[in-house]
Amino acid sequence: MKQLLFPTPADILAAHRRIAGIVQPTPLEISRPLCALTGAEVWLKLELAQVTGSFKIRGAANALRQLPATTHVVACSAGNHALGIAHTAAMIGMTATLVVPATASPAKIAALRRYPVEIVLHGTGYDAAEAEALRMAAEYGWHFISPYNDPLVIAGQGTLAVELWQTLADIDVIVVAVGGGGLASGVGLWAKAMNPRVRVIGVQAAASAAMTAALRTGRVAPVADEPTLADGLAGNIAADTITLPILQQVLDEMLLVDEPAIARAMRWLIEEHHLIAEGSAAVPLAALLEQQISDLDGQRVVVLLCGRNVTAATLQQIFAIPSKD
Repeated sequence: MKQLLFPTPADILAAHRRIAGIVQPTPLEISRPLCALTGAEVWLKLELAQVTGSFKIRGAANALRQLPATTHVVACSAGNHALGIAHTAAMIGMTATLVVPATASPAKIAALRRYPVEIVLHGTGYDAAEAEALRMAAEYGWHFISPYNDPLVIAGQGTLAVELWQTLADIDVIVVAVGGGGLASGVGLWAKAMNPRVRVIGVQAAASAAMTAALRTGRVAPVADEPTLADGLAGNIAADTITLPILQQVLDEMLLVDEPAIARAMRWLIEEHHLIAEGSAAVPLAALLEQQISDLDGQRVVVLLCGRNVTAATLQQIFAIPSKD
């Protein structure tokens, strides 16, 4: 049986030091509207302020910084992981091939084309792009970097939580988006090391909920992958992913939100905080706005807003959806 190598808090702290200069700290902003709604002290971690528009650069930078400069890397992505790889590879002079679904967000594809990397548009969803990236890695001997099933990537994503604890003491609840689970794994590992009583709540789009199903049954199996505003969280997950056993240890709760709720959360952020967030970033906020999380009165809550890469057309679409009565 394959031995699972979980990143440790020491790995996450080392990653925090390693990616300095590539990844910049992001703001933490209190949300007075959410405080009033929930009775909690609610903070927004604005990871959408990263140079590539999402947290994915953290894991990408940590993985690439530990490879020889002559390595040719290949990755699959709905867009944000590819942007993290592209930005880091450009900074350190590494060669990268990035496989992205042909149906990926045009905003993310346009951003990728600004980097000196090879872009391959393949398939109509994440699953097909991942299969093609793995095929290329096997055929050409390139180094494949998963957006979630990699201990180096997970440790890099966990550096977000290091920043949280450097800025804000006594956190009671963290609400985090879940797709493949890399961010939730890294953040959860650090959070539980800092305080085992911290509630780590994962949120996923109901339209593509592979990790939710895996947590429910204890094993990975293919699930329906419907279109979702949270395209960065969509797709099935590798059968051998290390994120499942990590999340079984660090997640206290897993919630699902539907498409209207995601759209309302994206619009709410614009109206209340003047922040543009993609659907994947709005998923944890949606759970809060829909009052799916209980026992928050008097608690210190952090909502991780993980990315901003969304098209103008999608923003027009969300404003066309009626408000909830």
